[in-house]
Parts: sequence; C-alpha cells; structure tokens
Amino acid sequence: MEMPAPSAAVLAKRDRIVERLRKLLPADAVIDDPAETRAYECDALTAYACSPLAVVLPSTTEEVSAILGLCHAEQVPVVPRGAGTSLAGGSLPTEDSVILGVARMTEVLETDYDNRFIRVQTGRTNLSVTGAVEEDGFFYAPDPSSQLACAIAGNIAMNSGGAHCLKYGVTTNNLLGVTLVQMDGTVLELGGAHLDPGGLDLLGVVCGSEGQLGVVTEATLRILPKPEGARPVLMGFFSNEIAGACVSDIIKAGVLPVAIEFMDRPCIRACEAFAKAGYPDVEALLIVEVEGSETEIEEQLGLILQIARRHEPEVLREAADADEAARIWLGRKSAFGAMGQINDYICLDGTIPVSKLPEVLRGIRELSRGYGLEVANVFHAGDGNMHPLILFNANEGELGKAEALGADILTLCVEVGGCLTGEHGVGIEKRDLMSVQYTPADLEAQMRVKDVFDPAWLLNPAKVFPLAASASRRIAAE
Repeated sequence: MEMPAPSAAVLAKRDRIVERLRKLLPADAVIDDPAETRAYECDALTAYACSPLAVVLPSTTEEVSAILGLCHAEQVPVVPRGAGTSLAGGSLPTEDSVILGVARMTEVLETDYDNRFIRVQTGRTNLSVTGAVEEDGFFYAPDPSSQLACAIAGNIAMNSGGAHCLKYGVTTNNLLGVTLVQMDGTVLELGGAHLDPGGLDLLGVVCGSEGQLGVVTEATLRILPKPEGARPVLMGFFSNEIAGACVSDIIKAGVLPVAIEFMDRPCIRACEAFAKAGYPDVEALLIVEVEGSETEIEEQLGLILQIARRHEPEVLREAADADEAARIWLGRKSAFGAMGQINDYICLDGTIPVSKLPEVLRGIRELSRGYGLEVANVFHAGDGNMHPLILFNANEGELGKAEALGADILTLCVEVGGCLTGEHGVGIEKRDLMSVQYTPADLEAQMRVKDVFDPAWLLNPAKVFPLAASASRRIAAE
C-alpha cells in the first residue's frame, strides 16, 4: 500500500510543533520520543507501519479543539485514533502526522434510563458501555468481536456492527448524537437525546466517515432493556454452500434471530483449540441465537430447527445452560485471535445479499485454489457480512499475493450486488478498490463532502479515497 511522501515543511518545524503542543496539554499527554511513538506506528492491520511525528492524548473536548486548531494553523495532518483495533489501517499514521488518541477520554457523562440513552466520551470501550448500565438491566447493542478493547470513537468512525447486528443494527442504528470537533477546532453538536432531529442528516454523514470529517469526542448512545433470556443453537453441515443456503432460508422465512454466525472447518478447529467451546468437527457451523421469553424462544427455535432439518445437518444442538451458551460465544468472539496463533492472515469485510451466500462461498473457494492460499471463513451470516481470512506466510513474501486474492474476493462481493465493507471501513486496505464500487461521479460527490468539513484535507490522510485523487485534492487546497 503506497503512502504519500511526508511534507518537508512540516518535518522541518517538528520541534516547534511539539513545543506548542506541550503548552496545550499536561506533560505526559504529548509523546515524541521515537521509542514511544513506535507503539502507535500501526493498528490491527500490522502489515503496514509508520511512526508519527508525535502523539497527543487529550482528556477533554476543549483540549481536542485546541490541538486541532494548532495543527490547522501549522498545516499538520492529524490521524484520529481510538483503541487501534482497525483491521483496515484506518488509523495508520504518516511520518508528518500527529496521532490524536482519545484513549484517556473514558468518562460516562450522563445516563437516562427513562429515555434510554447514555452519553459518554468516545475513548470508552464498547463493552464498558454495557458495563455501566447492565446492573440496572440495560445494554448497548453493537458488539464487535473486539468489543473488550475497541473504542466508541472507532465504532462511530467505521460504523461497526457485531454478531447481534442482525436484530439490533450497527452503530448508526444506535447512535443518537455526537460532539464533533472540526479540523479548525470548531465544536459542533449533532443530533442529541432524541430521534430524528430537524435539518440535514449530518449525524448520518459523520457515522462511518472514518475520521475524514472531524474528531468525535462525545457520543449519545441508545441503550436497551436486557431481554428475558437468550439461547444459541449449533448447526453443523456437510459444506459451506449448504450452510449458506440454510441461512438464506431462515431469513426468507421471516424469523429474526438475534444472530446467525458462520464458521468453516479451519476456523472451527482453531477456535475449539483456543477456547474449548465444544464445537463439533464439521465442514461448516452456524451459531443461531434467539432471545425473548421462554415461550418466544421455543417458538422461534422450533421454526429455525424445522428449516435447518431440510438441509440435512450433521449436528443440531441447543445450549443446555448459560455456561454452555457463554462458551459457544467465547469461541466465536475468539476467532480472530485463535487464527492469529496459526498463521499470518488478512481479514476482509465484504457484504453481500444473503441469497448470494452459497454462490460467493463457492467463488471464494475457487479463488483460493487459484491463488494457492487457504481461506478460512467466519462471519455475520444473517446480514451477509463476510469476513474471509486469507492465510499467508509473511516470511515467504506472500503478502502481495494475499492482497491480490483479497481484491478479487471483494470485487466478487460487489459484482453480486454487495459492497466493499460492512463494518471494518475502507481505511488504506480498500481505498484503491473504491472505483470497483463507485463511479468517478460518486467519488467526486463524496470528496466534496470532505471539502466542506476539512478544506485543507488534513484529517486522516491517505485513507478511504484512491491515493491519486486525495493527493490532488490536497495539492489543490494548498
């Protein structure tokens, strides 16, 4: 992945920029020692790394505003960073950029159970939002696999989802309002603790904008009452295509499980070895969970199991108790870490119509054979959010081949009516594939939105848009 050359003018005034930043923040909130900035040289797309000019760790919206105002005046690029769990290189720095991390911004600012919302600083982790309200019988629905570590800031930037997004939606469906700081330091309040504010849907523009438009420092999130109960069932099948057809039939039947997760044999074995979840050794596994009262659970599972039996499953097993249910989900949530113990891999994020699952799974297998690289599949099957894991050996120079296979798989997703990303974002990983999904006119319209919010193109450089297009925009702004 090519990155732009650093600005010689910015590098020449590095010491002055750091000195000015130190005047705005506590002493330990500015990091410029190269040995310490290395901790921020990459995110979860670890194939690419670059140490930033400096790292700043503000604690308040006011500090973020001051930092951005200074960087705007000095024409210094800024890379917003949550917890650094982006799988698409969304927070990869450039050599002349300042990383603005929100990891110290973790406060709960307001909780309102009557109106079902919580307002938090966006450095707070996803899982800890539920942790703040679960004793009172509430939860925050979006649940990425990295929810123990990932920050709300990154969830908003990438419009993240998770296993339960089939029923509850992704971040945009659970986001009510944000405090957004623009590149020049201007603070905007968008949305709030109510539905459908008047005027332009700027909140919808910001959610999923990948740090291109501003830094979100506070978020008002929808919280929901916890369901009475939930129960997962394991379904093992003879092939990926049969499992995909079962998913399609469940969705067509009109029943709405809270989650339908898919794993193939390589991933099943890795997760079982890692988490001891009790998974059967089958070619393809579905985890289908329903929730509600005991009567609702029995009714939904009855219909789902009836559909599954038409596909001649090898295994049908309901969780016997809460402990078994927890182990089933521990295995699924551990999938990426478990696969990482086996091999280097690239995790993709294409989304397709659910009816196309058998066709795309077959296409992935054929592409895998053509490239001579194994692909493991684990994904949110209920809404067609694919996560093929391309296994490769970095020490043998296979990264380029793995990336080429990834590009072909994502192109396949678009060709069947899907899109490049469901929740990981574009980052640097998919920016050069944007022209596969969008026409030049589409991309121009998107870039004009960035022109409004960030005219100098200083925020999160080299992400989302094809590099040549964003470079020409930056030159024009200068």
